[in-house]
Amino acid sequence: MKRRAWITLGAVVLGGGGLVTYAVATPSQDPEAGRAKRPVKVYDLALKGTTSGKRELPGTQTKQFSMLGVSWTGATKRLHGSAQVRTRSLETGAWTAWKDLEANVDPLESPEAGAETRGASEPLWVGPSDGVQVQVVRKNGSTNSGLPKGLQVNLVDPGVATTAEMKAKPAAYVAPAVSDSASPTDSVTPTDSASPSDSAAPSAPASPSSAPSASASPSATIPTAPPSTVPEPPITSRAGWGADESLSPDPSEYNPDVKAIFVHHSDGTNDYSCADSASIVRGIYAYHTQTNGWNDIGYNFLVDKCGTIFEGRKGGVERPVLGAHTYGWNRESAGIAVLGDHTSTGATNAALASVARIAAWKLGQYNADPVSTVKLTAGATQTNYFGTSFTAGSQYTFNRISAHRDGYNTQCPGSSLYGQLPTIRAWASGPVQDLKVTSLSGAGQSGSTYYTKGAITAKWSTTTPGSLISKFELLVDGKAVATASGTATSVGTTLALGTHTVAVRAVHQSGKTTTTPALNVVAETTAPTFTTAPKLSLRTGTVNTGAVPVTLGWKATDNTVLKSVSLLTPTTATFGPTTASSSRTAASGTASTWSMKAYDYAGNTRTSSASFTPMILQETSATKSGTWTSRSSTSYLGGKSYSSGSKAASLTWTFTGRSASWVASRASSSGQAYVYVDGVKVSTVDLKSSSTLYRQAIWTKSWSSSAKHTVKIVVVGTSGRPTITTDGLVYIK
Repeated sequence: MKRRAWITLGAVVLGGGGLVTYAVATPSQDPEAGRAKRPVKVYDLALKGTTSGKRELPGTQTKQFSMLGVSWTGATKRLHGSAQVRTRSLETGAWTAWKDLEANVDPLESPEAGAETRGASEPLWVGPSDGVQVQVVRKNGSTNSGLPKGLQVNLVDPGVATTAEMKAKPAAYVAPAVSDSASPTDSVTPTDSASPSDSAAPSAPASPSSAPSASASPSATIPTAPPSTVPEPPITSRAGWGADESLSPDPSEYNPDVKAIFVHHSDGTNDYSCADSASIVRGIYAYHTQTNGWNDIGYNFLVDKCGTIFEGRKGGVERPVLGAHTYGWNRESAGIAVLGDHTSTGATNAALASVARIAAWKLGQYNADPVSTVKLTAGATQTNYFGTSFTAGSQYTFNRISAHRDGYNTQCPGSSLYGQLPTIRAWASGPVQDLKVTSLSGAGQSGSTYYTKGAITAKWSTTTPGSLISKFELLVDGKAVATASGTATSVGTTLALGTHTVAVRAVHQSGKTTTTPALNVVAETTAPTFTTAPKLSLRTGTVNTGAVPVTLGWKATDNTVLKSVSLLTPTTATFGPTTASSSRTAASGTASTWSMKAYDYAGNTRTSSASFTPMILQETSATKSGTWTSRSSTSYLGGKSYSSGSKAASLTWTFTGRSASWVASRASSSGQAYVYVDGVKVSTVDLKSSSTLYRQAIWTKSWSSSAKHTVKIVVVGTSGRPTITTDGLVYIK
């Protein structure tokens, strides 16, 4: 179904009574409709002079634009002053704060410089806007005759060109408004003074003499593209970003080769969406051709913050196209611009990786190592940002990957990006940086050795982006046994039984390799052994009807290194490899299975289990001799106990078990008792205690196996404190 759009006329009155008429496109009835294709346009608005000598354009309603800059008559002229702009958002109607334009731009940046080229600031991306205010002020103390003539603000509408842009939803329209602070006393009506069809045509390519150089002259002959030592990265073609080739009618020129790469930033915002990157590139292209008057965009390549690489100057990305990016050095180099302002904010890792990839590819076509240096022949007499002087025709040493400021007096590419150039060089040249194995899953580490049953997975990390890495190899005993892609972070294999070395080797796209230190790995499948199975013995402590103090004992070993031993039932706990006992409690009168599992570092395990039942024999079940008195209290086991102060009075229990403990009460007046086991006196126990204690397992005895035993308690009759109170016997069967 066809849908319609209407054009509505409106007007807004600016300060001072100026009237600006504008057209508003009423949105389609379909809110999901995309945008119609729209060509790139450049609008030029003249700046007015003031009595103070500055040039300005009051807040002015304009047609839609997203990029702007200031230009002036004469490509050889410098702007000795500052240029500031503020714009109004098409979407919100709000005015931005004042923004500085980078006006310290090489006036002969382009080899196409001629009579019709103009001096210009760097273009500034501001996003969809429909209003602008400009002021240009002469630098304080300037001794020149004034600001250059023909000052204009040049507004660039990058249009809608790519399929993705046409599918995107249009921004909602907001009625234009001019804030009080931006309303001028004399408004200017926007005009189409320099639409692409009306603009001055780009000048013809300059002869070599227009930019002196002792190096080989560029040629219009299309050279053969030499193969590179590294792969070509993905590049968005000019057609892909919507280049209007009618803006660049003249043929490309070529250098003999590419000896160096100069890195730039485009200036402008860093808050752009990567979906707008193609528009930004089109805007720069239109600005360079329609405002500067160059034959084409100045840069050979452009890179956005998401790492997308865009073809710049036409002529073939694989060929040494003569660019217009670094005055005096264009004839031996290629230029890469990173979109955004990187004065105080560094470029993203994605952008750095793409710069490294494109630089490595171009330099690799001429067998140049990106981390090396090269002598370049100066094409102009000048100084760079650091004050280094260059004389035309002389040679000077540059890094293969240098910055705009290294060759010309400009802050470009910004101090932050400049500080990232060593990273770009290292990534481009190789080998892979900071490679290390972070873990070896499937294996346990003890000291400097890893142990595994066979299957392992090596994981690693590196600071070099995967897009610059050809592959990773897992080395076992020095031989590659598994391979992973450059973006992978792990790979696995299965080791044969025995002792091995394991390492990871990274192969950079340049072919340079980095290998991690070898790890010692032992593959073995022998399970640990329990030389002593779990066993339970009674220990001293407080006895309750439902919980008896016991000691759990065991002994586990391994043919390599024992890692740990775990208690699985009737409760859980984990012990170190050298631990062989643990104090626990056990339920009385109930059989419990005590199950333990031993682990070695390879992951081999063995389980051992045994069942034990602690039993409580009350004092009433003992064979008595002598005089005993029954006592009742909730503090006693079962609520009752026996007490005697008669010398030689005794109690005897008979049981079949492997461990026994005598339970008694203790107090400051408690006496002593002899303990006999199987008819043999084994101990004299003193029950005296500064505090009163009940149900105390005060004496214990264990045997290696279960058997029939007798335990006899005999009252000593200690002088002054002859009485003892007994609460029974506990044994384990």
